[in-house]
Amino acid sequence: MSTVSPGPTSSRVEISEEASRNTLALNPLVAIQGQDLLDSAGILFKAVINEPKVATEQWLAFVGELGSIVAGKSERAPKAGDKRFSDPTWKESSLHSGLLKAYLAWGEAFNGLVDKTSLSDIDKARAHLVTEILIDAVAPTNAMVTNPAAVRKFVDSGGQSMWRGLKNYFDDLTRNRGMPSMVDTSAFKVGENLAVTPGAVVLRNELLELIQYTPMTATVWKRPLLVTPPQINKYYALDLSPDKSMIRFLLESGIQTFAVSWRNPTEAHRDWGLDTYVAALDEAVDAAREISGSEDITMMGSCSGGITSTAYFATLGSAAEKKIKNLVLAVCLLDPNAAEEGAFGCLMTPETMRAAKEMSRLRGIVDGHDLARMFAWMRPNDLIWNYWVNNYLLGNQPPAFDILYWNADTTRLPAALHGDYLDLYFTNPFVNAGKLTLNDKTVDMSKVKADSYVVAGVTDHITPWKGVYKTAQIMGEGTTFVLSSSGHLQSLLNPPTNPKASFMIGPVGTGAPEAFQASAEKRKGSWWLDWRDWLHARSGEEVAAPASPGSVRHPTLGVAPGTYVFE
Repeated sequence: MSTVSPGPTSSRVEISEEASRNTLALNPLVAIQGQDLLDSAGILFKAVINEPKVATEQWLAFVGELGSIVAGKSERAPKAGDKRFSDPTWKESSLHSGLLKAYLAWGEAFNGLVDKTSLSDIDKARAHLVTEILIDAVAPTNAMVTNPAAVRKFVDSGGQSMWRGLKNYFDDLTRNRGMPSMVDTSAFKVGENLAVTPGAVVLRNELLELIQYTPMTATVWKRPLLVTPPQINKYYALDLSPDKSMIRFLLESGIQTFAVSWRNPTEAHRDWGLDTYVAALDEAVDAAREISGSEDITMMGSCSGGITSTAYFATLGSAAEKKIKNLVLAVCLLDPNAAEEGAFGCLMTPETMRAAKEMSRLRGIVDGHDLARMFAWMRPNDLIWNYWVNNYLLGNQPPAFDILYWNADTTRLPAALHGDYLDLYFTNPFVNAGKLTLNDKTVDMSKVKADSYVVAGVTDHITPWKGVYKTAQIMGEGTTFVLSSSGHLQSLLNPPTNPKASFMIGPVGTGAPEAFQASAEKRKGSWWLDWRDWLHARSGEEVAAPASPGSVRHPTLGVAPGTYVFE
């Protein structure tokens, strides 16, 4: 299955790849509201009014720079890697070159205004967030008459590109809530060209379906692996097209593989909290143990699914080793305070999080589409304006890219679970024992032990790798830490066929993340191969592959990918 539509231009491939680095992958700890951005804009406005001297100085500096541009003395240039201005016209045309330099000078003056005010650090960060959104919005590449590629396409197509762009625009107004479409959804269908690895549903409860995949080898390792995905996206990120399916790779490696497919909750399920999900997960673990005939399993959790998996594991106490032998955590932050400050950090104050919690309580759910929209405005060049240009100014169809289709296939979070996740910021229970009780069991990481394998992405901005390193330290001595060369989702979807793959690997120490980075072994290729060997060494004996899925106690209820994935 190709990941792009037949015959795409190189620019459209770049759009797909760049956007896939910024998939929401949905960190449910973030639920920024539009009001937060309005408040930040208010802070900026007050600074301008209260400090007119600073504003005047920046204006005069900008006017002086305009004089240098007109005189041909300005050496301004966009930052390296800014693909918005890659068209040669921006260098070859004096008109476009001057326009570009004026835009860059204005943006620098605007940001400089914020830097020179007497605002506090947190208010400066908030004001910068608003200025960056505004600066990106008024880039000359976003307007038809000042985008040389769009003008050229208009002329070459005899005006057809404009009509196609208008059609795309009105389609998005009616079908995509006014946001530029990131993906051509007509190119994909779950169960037909996505999530096609054979398997069967062997358990269904109110919150989840448990899928047992059909073995692809004559013998398998007895101890199975159970994959727990995040609750806010569909589970099949790890089973996209066959060439990048982690599930298929595991099966080809002889690993018995089960996966959880979470149900998409409605307002009626508003009271499902972390305790509810932990209880449902326990039922899935027991089913995998019974079906495989293994006393214990290996559990894998990614992103917020890793938080759920760890919370469940920690509530088992001394009995954990009887159910969970090994724990694999990918791009998972157990200590939110260990994360580096990013675009969201300046907005995630106790006040905004309490407001977000109250909002979800009133609505009963948090809609993944709403989270995705706000996330897009945090990275507008990658997630809004490149599609604005591609879809509307150039009149192209959005790319057909499987990762982006999955990213758009969001789900909802029940209010109680959303509130529980937000509370983790204040209680930090995986570091502070006794701060969280689930189903009458207290979370205490010091009471549990498992062989652990933790994966992070060096360019991950959703769960920054230094924060994930703290996750590995929480899991304890002997934990293997892998730092992949890619970002949030790409660090997971990193098959051996990826020619660009590389990673660092080593045991976790007590020092800073930089110490690991300095001493870790650097390897070319995919970390999947090392992980396969790690699993083989910890998955018991080899046994004959089961002839059929399920068991007498857990009969098959339907074929993969199940029914919940379509809700």
